[in-house]
Amino acid sequence: MAAAIGVLIFIVGLLVSIALHEVGHMVPAKKFGVRVSEYFVGFGPTLWSRKGKETEYGFKAIPLGGYVKLVGMIPPEDAVKPVRGHGRIAQVIADARSASVDEVLDGEDHRAFYHLTWWRKVIVMFGGPFVNLVLAVLLFTAVLVGIGTPTSTTTIHEVATCVPAAGATECAADDPASPASEVGLQAGDTITAVNGEPVDEWTDLTSVVQKSAGTAVALTVIRDGETIELTVTPATYTRPTADGGTETVGYLGLVPLAEVQKQGPLSGLQLAWDYTGQTLKAIVTLPVQIYHAALATLGLEERSTTSVMGIVGVGRIAGEVTSAQVEGYGTLQRVGDMLMLLGGLNLALFAFNMIPLVPLDGGHIASAFWQGIKNGWARLRGLPRPAPVDVARMMPLAYGMFAVLLAMGAVLILADILAPVQFS
Repeated sequence: MAAAIGVLIFIVGLLVSIALHEVGHMVPAKKFGVRVSEYFVGFGPTLWSRKGKETEYGFKAIPLGGYVKLVGMIPPEDAVKPVRGHGRIAQVIADARSASVDEVLDGEDHRAFYHLTWWRKVIVMFGGPFVNLVLAVLLFTAVLVGIGTPTSTTTIHEVATCVPAAGATECAADDPASPASEVGLQAGDTITAVNGEPVDEWTDLTSVVQKSAGTAVALTVIRDGETIELTVTPATYTRPTADGGTETVGYLGLVPLAEVQKQGPLSGLQLAWDYTGQTLKAIVTLPVQIYHAALATLGLEERSTTSVMGIVGVGRIAGEVTSAQVEGYGTLQRVGDMLMLLGGLNLALFAFNMIPLVPLDGGHIASAFWQGIKNGWARLRGLPRPAPVDVARMMPLAYGMFAVLLAMGAVLILADILAPVQFS
């Protein structure tokens, strides 16, 4: 039951994030005079709708996105250069233009989106991703400042008995003993120095150990109030990396004691910055990640613990978060983890939508900037204002990208069901 509640909370949080994303587009569009004819959360058949003054609001059956219909995004034929050719692509462009022109009511051409100045277009199209970015920062800040987050201390919580094989989470009979167990390190020991340098945070230790495979490291340890000097040689350990590869690091076999600590007021912003960089790296490697997810689905390789996940996989994590039976892991910690999950999801929505390809928001932002460049160049040369960027010419690419996104989403859903990411 707890897992089902977690999944339900996640779905509601996702829908709220999508709804607010579309509000980020709709509000500035209306402010600039553009008629917004539809505002829907979801795709497919309409479940419920209500007609406002000029906008129809509602929910659709498939909760995997949403949209606002900004009237007149594509300029009419007489406002742009003619499209050459009469093939299939030309027909797609013509059909898209015709549908857009038909949306404009008589006497309201001045309210068409294509009439907006380039910077107003940027504001409207950036509004959606910006809302997701703000939501991510607010959610991260609420958790880090208000609830706190488990932070590794310099005290040992657990000593592993072995050096596990790459990708394994449990010891096998033939695994070698861990260096930490061999030198007698114990749970409750506090590490105060490594190679004579003070250890204030757990990362002070791990940064040295990971670079010291096969090289002796001197540790200063406090045990029951007494100071003990130990020398330990980290073992060589192979672990997966975020890009699907592996790396070799030093390994002792120590698990730190974690304490919930509240962070500073800017910690949410800092975490959002760090996660954005990681998300952008994941986007760059997305084709490779999808390829490996497909192989895992077919049973041709193991699904990496660093694999990108789809909506099903993230929902499963939400269920596991709320149903976890861990000592000291209470309701407040579950709420915090769910908020962090939703914050990460909003950050992913922000980063993904900023890809400069239609039909994503970033593609429309790029075309608006191109309009600004064209206008500025014409102004410098004393020429008349150029024609608006013809978004209709991008429609074949938009349809192709949409098909690719659907295919990628389908692969991830299948991978999440047939070869789910397994965490230790």
